[in-house]
Amino acid sequence: MTPNHAAGPLIRVSDLARTFDVRRRVEGRRRRAREQVHAVHDLSFSVDAGEMVGYIGPNGAGKSTTIKMLTGILVPTGGEVRVAGLDPSRDRVELARRIGVVFGQRSTLWWDLPLRDSFDLLQKMYRVEPAHYRDNLDRFVELLDLGDQLDTPVRQLSLGQRMRGDIIAALLHDPEVLYLDEPTIGLDVVSKGRLREFLRALNAERGTTLLLTTHDLQDIEALCDRVIVIDHGTSVYDGSLAGLHAQGGSSRTLVVDLVDEAAPIDVPGARVRKVEGPRQWLSFPADASAAPVVAAVAAAYDVADLSIQEPDIEDVIRDLYSRGA
Repeated sequence: MTPNHAAGPLIRVSDLARTFDVRRRVEGRRRRAREQVHAVHDLSFSVDAGEMVGYIGPNGAGKSTTIKMLTGILVPTGGEVRVAGLDPSRDRVELARRIGVVFGQRSTLWWDLPLRDSFDLLQKMYRVEPAHYRDNLDRFVELLDLGDQLDTPVRQLSLGQRMRGDIIAALLHDPEVLYLDEPTIGLDVVSKGRLREFLRALNAERGTTLLLTTHDLQDIEALCDRVIVIDHGTSVYDGSLAGLHAQGGSSRTLVVDLVDEAAPIDVPGARVRKVEGPRQWLSFPADASAAPVVAAVAAAYDVADLSIQEPDIEDVIRDLYSRGA
């Protein structure tokens, strides 16, 4: 019987904790001293069905440990986690049919088998009805442009092709939740763009919930309206990208190309940061609309061209950490 989670979040994490015992060498002692490391502590958040959430933080912040607890690979040492109404560590088999997982540096495909054979094996493992499996496979292969590689052994695929294959493998059984841990690591710009377009289409067409951890913050900006920032095992920010920019005091930039050189532009709500000949860079708050600034510049100056540069989210997060949020 499928649990009913419609009345609450699809993912619910409450006061989650995970500690590890490690042994460290102590100078002057023959035995190593045992020490507890708190990889995750006092972590709470929830994710509704259909959300696309970025889960970000520096190396060692606890991101991968969280994902492993959400999938049942690790058992929490404290707190509670529920995914689709299930306890991941106790209901691993049932949960596996309802989630998909992609670890960017680890493949779930069979290395020496053709890509098609890996997919066929997964169809049998998840007991996907054959006709539905063929429909899914045809759709995903078309969207991710892998039709010419289906008979190629996995070991002969490029990194981008293998990553797209792993994405398909994680989705053949129609999971409600897709966990992506560094899915674009090592990919070129074209492969990243194709993968992002596919994930947007998947969410729009099927309502698949996405939890994405990545160091490539362009992935977050392209896919996620909400971001959770984790540091030292606990959440330091949970909200919109716009709110994160506002909290960090970041700014957007209006690049203006005037017809002729002029004194620094003077309009309400923005300040000139740089002038090079007829080109000027104006800064204004990231959470403010660009429309009034653009209208004021266009009304008062002869403009040849203009563009808007969005703030670098990485700088915003770095500022968040440095202020000890």
